[in-house]
Amino acid sequence: MAWGRKKSGGRKEPQFGLAASLSELRLGPGDRVASGDEPKKRPSARRKAGDSGDDAPRERKPRAKAASSKRKSRGRARSGLGRLVYWGAVLGLWAVIASVGVVIWVGAHLPAIQSLEIPKRPPTIQITGFDGSVLATRGEMAGANVSLKDLPPHLPKAFIAIEDRRFYSHYGIDPFGIARAAVANVLHRGVSQGGSTLTQQLAKNLFLTQERTFMRKLQEVELALWLERKHSKTEILELYLNRVYFGSGAYGVEAAAQRYFGKPAKTVTIAEAAMLAGLVKSPSRLAPNRNPEGAEKRAQIVLAAMADAKFITEAQAKASIGQPSTNVKAAGAGTINYVADWIGEVLDDLIGQVDQNIVVETSIDPKLQSVAEASIIDELAAKSVKFNVSQGALVAMTPDGAVRAMVGGRNYAESQFNRAVTAKRQPGSAFKPFVYLTAIETGLTPETTRQDAPLDVKGWRPENYTHEYFGAVTLTQALAMSLNTVAVRLGLEVGARNVVRTAHRLGISSKLEANASIALGTSEVSLNELVGAYAPFANGGRGSTPHVVTRIRTADGKVLYVRPADQLGQVIEPRHVAMMNTMMQETLLSGTARKAEIPGWMAAGKTGTSQDFRDAWFVGYTANLVTGVWLGNDDNSPTKKATGGGLPVEVWSRFMRAAHQGVPVAALPSARQGGFLTNLIQSASQVSAPSAPQAQAPAPQAQMPPGNAYRPPPPTRASNPSARPEAAAGLDGWLVDRLFGR
Repeated sequence: MAWGRKKSGGRKEPQFGLAASLSELRLGPGDRVASGDEPKKRPSARRKAGDSGDDAPRERKPRAKAASSKRKSRGRARSGLGRLVYWGAVLGLWAVIASVGVVIWVGAHLPAIQSLEIPKRPPTIQITGFDGSVLATRGEMAGANVSLKDLPPHLPKAFIAIEDRRFYSHYGIDPFGIARAAVANVLHRGVSQGGSTLTQQLAKNLFLTQERTFMRKLQEVELALWLERKHSKTEILELYLNRVYFGSGAYGVEAAAQRYFGKPAKTVTIAEAAMLAGLVKSPSRLAPNRNPEGAEKRAQIVLAAMADAKFITEAQAKASIGQPSTNVKAAGAGTINYVADWIGEVLDDLIGQVDQNIVVETSIDPKLQSVAEASIIDELAAKSVKFNVSQGALVAMTPDGAVRAMVGGRNYAESQFNRAVTAKRQPGSAFKPFVYLTAIETGLTPETTRQDAPLDVKGWRPENYTHEYFGAVTLTQALAMSLNTVAVRLGLEVGARNVVRTAHRLGISSKLEANASIALGTSEVSLNELVGAYAPFANGGRGSTPHVVTRIRTADGKVLYVRPADQLGQVIEPRHVAMMNTMMQETLLSGTARKAEIPGWMAAGKTGTSQDFRDAWFVGYTANLVTGVWLGNDDNSPTKKATGGGLPVEVWSRFMRAAHQGVPVAALPSARQGGFLTNLIQSASQVSAPSAPQAQAPAPQAQMPPGNAYRPPPPTRASNPSARPEAAAGLDGWLVDRLFGR
């Protein structure tokens, strides 16, 4: 042990510098900073020191701890409440800032306040017939603005009762109404009530779209507040009643009362007012002309609301149930709407942009329009399945081009496509008159003969419908029997380009391909332009443009447009008109359109059937009307052998017979207008040389097949007195026919 101690207390080497000065430094307990663990150690030391019997400190300590704990809990409670108040204030401030930001953002997407003026009512276009009757209305059907003081008190009260009972007590938005609607929607698990005020609805109708978005709703609220600040309650209610939509194109209570009850708004009854107020919820679904049962049920709800609001008595409500007038106009789905659409397409060209209410006076005859519609619809209803024909169109116009009737399809409600104006189809043989007219203008006559025989045009071999050929025939017979080979020969003889020029000169506006097949109507045209191109044959050769608008004026009578007279002049010489009328008259007497007959009237025309029986046409005319009919399918699919001499002729005959009842009979234009001697010389100079008689024996008269399948009679007057004299008859036959007629 001694050695050990001695060892431990051995010599120490001296140290110098900083290390020497720090070597003796030692930290004692008193030099240390008290840590978090010290308070735990000190009580332990006290407890050890108090073990000698001093119990007083132990008895006082629990009460001290309890008091301290209470003070701490009260501090924590005050601290928690303070935090709640603090964070509530912070969140509230941010909510205010966010709300202001949303308002500013929504306002930034609204039009400038200075431009927020009540917009003008969109213009209404009223279309009338040539007799002054109203045919259709385009644009918004808006009646005249009515003052609130001119309306019966129960009319505006009906709207307030069902739409916004607190209208006179809110400032554009109704928090109570919104809350009530929200509760009702939650209870019904769907949208059963709306919280929009009349002011909000007006703001939406005037300035916003109908889309259901949160952004649009916020804009609606801001605009409602602006309207309330800008206008009085009376002005807002009056604006609402004159602008709200009631279905069937009617805007405002005046237009709705006229549409549904045939009376002005100032005379509507309580029951009618309730029905009008009920329409606002769903105009399209509850319109009485579409859903009378639904409209009546909704009107009963409105009557109950009016009674509940003390606007009417219970007795008045019960007495009004089931009382609305039944003078409801049918929804506009008639074929006259095809005419109205056509007018809408040409208005910009006639008067420019429409920015005011106008009245468009037309050449349409309402009676003839009804007959045309019935003719197309009834014929298709009876025979569309048999012939696989789904659509039809008809155009009837005067010889100067004024359209009297137009049907663009069998059902406007199902299809608004106008097959009379917009659709372009192959006219088939209905195009042949332009070929024959071109030939006549080069010096040929109706008695000129051409060979009906097979021919080859660079590998193309046109054939007749029956695949039969009849040798030498006159142009009259060839056109009446619609012989394809003769038409092609004539087209090649006069030149396809000249045929195209002739068609364009007469009024065809579509592009035509100048090739050999143009003689068979392979280029597409519209029914309207084809009928217009036939008009010169009926009016003596004057050019005319199909038209329907005769005058346009404002609602107060200011004339904006009057149709000027056509300046096309003479497009066919009168003597050529006479020859063409003679030839096309034969089509109705002995040719492909023998079913087309108008008792007492001289008529002419031409049938047409396109390839694979896809289109069936007939265009015929008198000195009174030129009418064309087309039947076929929209998808251009073949029919079941529907020909121009079948269904189209039947439709044409039905319409034309009705159209000519009570009309003074007039003859088609003829060349005799130039004087007897002049016409005699002209006629004689154009008769071609007689051809050699046929070597084969004349065939017996065949039964006439449908349409263009007509088999011609033998080329002698004896076998068929109704046929035109052929070239072998020479000058004598021509003169006898010209002098004494048939």
